[in-house]
Amino acid sequence: MISRLFDIFSRRIDGPLMAALALTLALGVTVVYSASGGSGADRVFGQARNLALALFALWLFAQVHPQLLMRLALPAYIAGLALLVGVALFGDIRNGARRWLHLGFATVQPSEIMKIAVPLVLAWWFHRREEGLRLLDFVIAAVILALPVGLIVRQPDLGTALLIFASGFFVIFLAGLSWRVIGSMTIAGLASLPFLWSMMHDYQRQRIRTLLDPMQDPLGAGYHIIQSTIAIGSGGMLGKGWLNGTQAQLDFVPERSTDFILAVFGEEFGLIGNVVLITLYLLIIGRGLMIAANASTVFARLTAGAITLTFFTYAFVNMGMVSGILPVVGVPLPMISYGGTALLSILAGMGILMSISTHKQLVSS
Repeated sequence: MISRLFDIFSRRIDGPLMAALALTLALGVTVVYSASGGSGADRVFGQARNLALALFALWLFAQVHPQLLMRLALPAYIAGLALLVGVALFGDIRNGARRWLHLGFATVQPSEIMKIAVPLVLAWWFHRREEGLRLLDFVIAAVILALPVGLIVRQPDLGTALLIFASGFFVIFLAGLSWRVIGSMTIAGLASLPFLWSMMHDYQRQRIRTLLDPMQDPLGAGYHIIQSTIAIGSGGMLGKGWLNGTQAQLDFVPERSTDFILAVFGEEFGLIGNVVLITLYLLIIGRGLMIAANASTVFARLTAGAITLTFFTYAFVNMGMVSGILPVVGVPLPMISYGGTALLSILAGMGILMSISTHKQLVSS
């Protein structure tokens, strides 16, 4: 019976990628227990449920042929966009943000759907035009990307908007966007900074100020960064040991089981632990890029590349904000932070990678 279940689960599973994922997930559950303090057992149980659902999503997407994923890309994008419009018009407001939509039988956060739908639909778009790309094709792709990103920024949810923008930009870049255009976009972006600054919410501007000088408000806006950097620095080379981190266990580190869990990890496992974690991430990223390089079609190559580089963005942004080199934007540490939504979208993406890896041939459509 156990052997049969293992055979079913291992179908279409990429061994090297799954091994790196399993080690990272096990490390994440260990740190969640430590970061949760007195509620450690409850958090681990909750994370185990999240993990079970996310692993099922990984297995399910791994079984789906890339050709079917390509056919579902446009309907998924249109449905997600319609739900985002619904959020803007009728969404529930929680903690000052309008991000959720009540459908009667469930409450959904449509922005999470777009984390998968946006790279899929852009890969589908460029796959259909692989014979001869024109500048207009890239302009249309930019519009496809800008619509959901704009709606999500309006909620406001800057962290999710950043991740969706990154996933879409990676597809456009991998499709052959010229460096001249990228350079022009960079110059235009820098020139528009004063305008963008005026459009930001007060709390977003405060995050930028805090990044530049967290000591201007050490007990308020700068508290997160100050305490997280203290925790990481106090871990030294080998760390203080599991469950022995003083900053975390004495409740100095805020959001220590979610966005700032890296501070707990760094304090307890030190520089060596951080190197191990980064190595696991690099193994996942390296395997993903290999899958993208060996993909048999434009759709598969662009999708695999975008999912892999978006995973890199997750890790880079979280590590940057916890260590004080990037603003705090609410991006969790992939597969380490407590929570189900991000874990579900990340492992669903990994399932798509495995589908591309194990389904060697994609019939053109």
